[in-house]
Amino acid sequence: MSKSAPDARPERWLAALALLAVCVISLGNVVVRYTTDASFAFTEEFSVFLLVVLTFAGAALAARRHVHIRIELVEELLPVRLRPVLYVLQWAASVLLLGLVVWYGALLTWEEYSWESLSPGLGYPTWIYLIWLPLLCLAIIWRLTQSLVERCRISLQAGGAHES
Repeated sequence: MSKSAPDARPERWLAALALLAVCVISLGNVVVRYTTDASFAFTEEFSVFLLVVLTFAGAALAARRHVHIRIELVEELLPVRLRPVLYVLQWAASVLLLGLVVWYGALLTWEEYSWESLSPGLGYPTWIYLIWLPLLCLAIIWRLTQSLVERCRISLQAGGAHES
């Protein structure tokens, strides 16, 4: 990664640790299952949770580096000075969607906490798993906002350079 590439260091570390943990848990379970004909009970529950954390942390990192899948044809067809308008529209649509996920994810987390629901596999409180959904969506919103500011600044500088 070059020095000028935008970074989201906490999300990068979180994603790397989640992936490492999934690999270690899965490898350990395979070794134990083939050597003892038994398996660890916690592997599926933890692996699913860690894969969700990995996905959302990776999405925040991709948002910061503005490498999410998008159709660039519209961006390329627009004049440089109008691109910030499109960037703001893209940002607003993303924030609306993620804001709904934050809201309903927080409501679900609160309900699970207040009902004292337990996970079916290990019996841990389910809110411990669910709290990460709204928190990581907030991280994605933050990284999208950083990306918006940077993309608008670059676009406005490029537009000013062409017009002078």
